[in-house]
Amino acid sequence: MSTHPSRPSYAAVLRVPHARRTFTAALAARLSYGTVSLAVLLSVTRATGSWAVSGLVLSLFGATTVFLMPLRAALIDAHGPRRALLPMSVLYGALLTVLAVLTWSPGAPAAAVAGAAALAGCCAPPLGPVMRALWFELVADRALVQRAYSLDGVAEELLYVSGPALVGGLMAVAPPAAGILLSAALNTAGTCALVTSPAMTAPRPAARGERQPARVRGLLPPVAVALAVGLALSSVELLVMAFATERSYDPALVPWVLGALSAGSALGGLANGALRWRTTARARLYRFATALGLTLAAAALAPGLWTLTGVMALAGAFVAPALTTAYLLADESATEATRTRAGAWVNMAVNTGSSGGAMAMGLLIGRVPLEVCFLLAGGVAVLPAVVAGRRIRDAPAVL
Repeated sequence: MSTHPSRPSYAAVLRVPHARRTFTAALAARLSYGTVSLAVLLSVTRATGSWAVSGLVLSLFGATTVFLMPLRAALIDAHGPRRALLPMSVLYGALLTVLAVLTWSPGAPAAAVAGAAALAGCCAPPLGPVMRALWFELVADRALVQRAYSLDGVAEELLYVSGPALVGGLMAVAPPAAGILLSAALNTAGTCALVTSPAMTAPRPAARGERQPARVRGLLPPVAVALAVGLALSSVELLVMAFATERSYDPALVPWVLGALSAGSALGGLANGALRWRTTARARLYRFATALGLTLAAAALAPGLWTLTGVMALAGAFVAPALTTAYLLADESATEATRTRAGAWVNMAVNTGSSGGAMAMGLLIGRVPLEVCFLLAGGVAVLPAVVAGRRIRDAPAVL
């Protein structure tokens, strides 16, 4: 299940045996995560009539999805994706269906809705880490692995952009709960296609015999950078809105600024995968994080919204490269028996940072000058590189 192309390219990635089928199936299943959050938020709000309840339900769903991801990834490493992934997806789909039924009409009991959402999050299959582990097995050429990871990261980002639009279109003809059913169907159907792909192997012998927690040297740097990037990016969303409000710009312009950030990230991710780097993955990781932080800090000097848009596009150019390199470094640090877990820890760090950054910045905005807030967001992204030589370099982590 490998190839050695003479000229690594994105087309070469998709020419790897079984790559197109496997990647398409994984993307279809992962589209579920781009649709489900908005669908849950809107359907629970409609069913309960309370934004507070919908916020609580979404928080529970997000917390169980994110914080239990390493545990679900450990099950996949231990039993193999073919055995462990499909039961998770079927349970996830079934619980989302229960949630959709509960929220189809107004008057849903809040406790039952919250319980169904929390249980569904517990079962969400870690499809991103699984696909990245498969790339590592499918592709023998390490330069091509970098390109595969970049393609994967950009495609995943596009799913999170297109998912809400898909839910919005569905709401024109059906209640919001139909978006939850769509999420369940996408996840289960895509996972079924993924586990039947010829690329999906049986349980790895090392994983089958593993009984003790595996220690992986070098995992903490990519996890720390992923956490910092998540913190910085979720802060930026609030900062852009506050910037527009403070300077009396039309709030409708804010999505365009954030869209520039996403566009810059997509272009940066593609460029990162296309280049042949001479530096180590760890050195690149810290440089990308530093460049992102310095660019966000420079946004404090933006005189207007259009300048800020340009700065955000430039900052975005370092986002996908930083996260792609974090995943690549985590996988390089892992063994065959821990590769899915390693990716899951990075994934969890990004999502944890995304939640924490928005909360922290929400408390700061209005209490300190906006320029200081931009500097703090940039400083968070730079911090892992600043302390790299002390605490997180070569530190072991228990998976």
